[in-house]
Amino acid sequence: MRAPTLAVTLGDPAGIGPEIITKAWSALRQTGPAFVVVGDLQQLASTSGPPLPLQRIGSADEAAAIFADALPVLDLPLTSPVVAGQPSGVHAQAIIGWIETAVGLALSGEVSGIVTAPIAKAPLYEAGFAFPGHTEFLGMLTAKASHDAVRGPIMMLAAGDLRAIPATVHHAIAEVPDLLTIECLVRTGVIADQALRKDFGIASPRLVMSGLNPHAGEGGKVGREEIDVISPAVRALRDLGIDCNGPAPADTLFHPEARRAYDVVICMYHDQALIPVKMLDFWSGVNVTLGLPVVRTSPDHGVAFDIAGRGLARADSMIAAIRLAADIAERRRAA
Repeated sequence: MRAPTLAVTLGDPAGIGPEIITKAWSALRQTGPAFVVVGDLQQLASTSGPPLPLQRIGSADEAAAIFADALPVLDLPLTSPVVAGQPSGVHAQAIIGWIETAVGLALSGEVSGIVTAPIAKAPLYEAGFAFPGHTEFLGMLTAKASHDAVRGPIMMLAAGDLRAIPATVHHAIAEVPDLLTIECLVRTGVIADQALRKDFGIASPRLVMSGLNPHAGEGGKVGREEIDVISPAVRALRDLGIDCNGPAPADTLFHPEARRAYDVVICMYHDQALIPVKMLDFWSGVNVTLGLPVVRTSPDHGVAFDIAGRGLARADSMIAAIRLAADIAERRRAA
């Protein structure tokens, strides 16, 4: 049985991660879910605002008992000072190490899941980080632990009653048509169906795919991706017994009545999925990684260097991410 405690990574220490983590603890300390921070205790202590009780612990097992009274920290210190709002490649190895430690705790069952505070990609790339972001790195770290025939990582964004998956993520728009393949979309649909059943408790998930082109291609008059790629993928998923419809014009998929007709929408590119999520609930959207052997969520925003260290950051998305991670972990435990 997995422990009830979550691991929360500090993220980029020059960003708003430390601030939203401490604010999340203040909001959740009495009710939970309990979590332990994997990161630098001193950086948490220097976060703007009233001083908070912090407790250095040696094991994640200690976190739940002290959570109401102090924020538990697995202290993995930085080697150089941090200037709020000024990212540095000097901290890259520590940031990477915090993520690796949290994943190790989740794989061993010492924590029930992980929540990652935002990271900035550029300083990590300067230090040789070879992954587009958190999602792909987590996929590599958990690859040997997964026994599923079809596995992630797949990014899903959740806000209110909307769950949206970008089939292609951090790619230039010009690259998207070549990246969209039948195999890619079928794999995404299979993982989404499995995750909605296992992690969200939806017995019969309803999937829909958006079109890539305006008006879903107008029968091939403004693009053939709907005919050549998306429709065959939808048919293949139906042949596998998955309830999937589409392709549907993206501009009609996100109003309230349309959202009641599906449980998840698979979009063709990054902004097609993220814009409606952020329009629906900018402050409380959550990023969920599907298809991993560990639970992982994160706030649906970035490092916000422009306001770091000023006490202005809102913790809504971090709080929502922690609660959703705990909910998913409980469903997996119960199953």
